[in-house]
Amino acid sequence: MDQSNYSSLHVFILLGFSDHPKLEMVLSGVVTIFYLITLVGNTAIILASLLDARLHTPMYFFLRNLSFLDLCFTTSIVPQMLVNLWGPDKTISYVGCVIQLYVYMWLGSIECLLLAVMSYDRFIAICKPLHYLVIMNPHLCLKMIFIVWSISLTNSVILCTLTLNLPRCGNNILDHFLCELPAMVKIACVDTTAVELSVFALGIVIVLTPLFLILMSYGYIARAVLRMKSKAGQRKAMNTCGSHLTVVSIFYGTIIYMYLQPGNSASKDQGKFLTLFYTIITPSLNPLIYTLRNKDMKDALKRLMTFNYKSTKEKKNWKQ
Repeated sequence: MDQSNYSSLHVFILLGFSDHPKLEMVLSGVVTIFYLITLVGNTAIILASLLDARLHTPMYFFLRNLSFLDLCFTTSIVPQMLVNLWGPDKTISYVGCVIQLYVYMWLGSIECLLLAVMSYDRFIAICKPLHYLVIMNPHLCLKMIFIVWSISLTNSVILCTLTLNLPRCGNNILDHFLCELPAMVKIACVDTTAVELSVFALGIVIVLTPLFLILMSYGYIARAVLRMKSKAGQRKAMNTCGSHLTVVSIFYGTIIYMYLQPGNSASKDQGKFLTLFYTIITPSLNPLIYTLRNKDMKDALKRLMTFNYKSTKEKKNWKQ
C-alpha cells in the first residue's frame, strides 16, 4: 500500500495486522463467526427477557442492558474492521474515526460501571432477599442505568476531546485496527504526559472504583452464602453469581492488563490481540456464560424457540 497517497488529514490509516496478510484472512473469518454469535446470542437474551414475564426482574433488566450494550459495542467496531481485513484499503474517514473513538470509549466505560451495578443487584438479592423488590424497584433501576450512561458519556467526552486536540503534525497512521485512545495519543507530536495522566486518573475512577465495589459486594455475598443452611439455596446463589463473576473476571482482567500497566511493557501485536479479545470475543461469550449457568434463562430460551417453531408451523399449515 502506497502510504504517500493517504497523507490527507481527512482520513486515518489503520495498519491493524497488515504486516501479516495470511493472518488477516484467518482473522476475518474468526471475527465474522464471533460477531454472528454475538448478534444471535445477545438478541436471544433480550427477546427472552422481554417476552417472558418470569424474567421481568431487576437482574434480567440489567442483563438485558448488558446484552444491548454488547450489541452496540461490537457493531461500532466490527463492520469497519471487516472492510479493512477483507480488502487492501486500510483507511477510515476522519469523521468515522472520531465517532468510533467517542462511541468506543463511551460504551467501554458503561460496561465497567454496569458490571458494578449488577453486582450490587446480586448483593441486595442474596444479603437482603426480603427487601429485594422494594429496594431494587423499577424507578431505582432506571435511575442507576441513566447515571451509568451519563457518567460514561462525560468520561468519553473529556478524554476523547483532550486526545483529539493534541497536534499530530500530519501523522495519520494508527498502528491498530480501530480508532482507540492510546493509539491516537501515540501519533501526537507533542509531550502527551498531561493527557496520559488524565487518562490514568479517570481510568482509576471508571475501572478500579467499580472493581473495588464489585469485590466488596461479593465479599458480603460470600459470607451470606456460607451462612445459608439450605444447600439448594447455596447452589442457586452460586449459579447466578458465578455467571456474573466469570464475566467480570474476563472483562476486568483484560482491561487492567491492557490499560493499567507501563506503556512499553507489552508488544504492539499483543496489545492488538488483547483488544480483539475484549471487544470481539468477550461479548460473544457473555450470552453463553449467562445461559449455561442459569436455569431460568435456559427455560425462557426454550419457550422462545418453541413459540417460534409453533408459529412457523402454523403459518405453513395456513398457507397449505
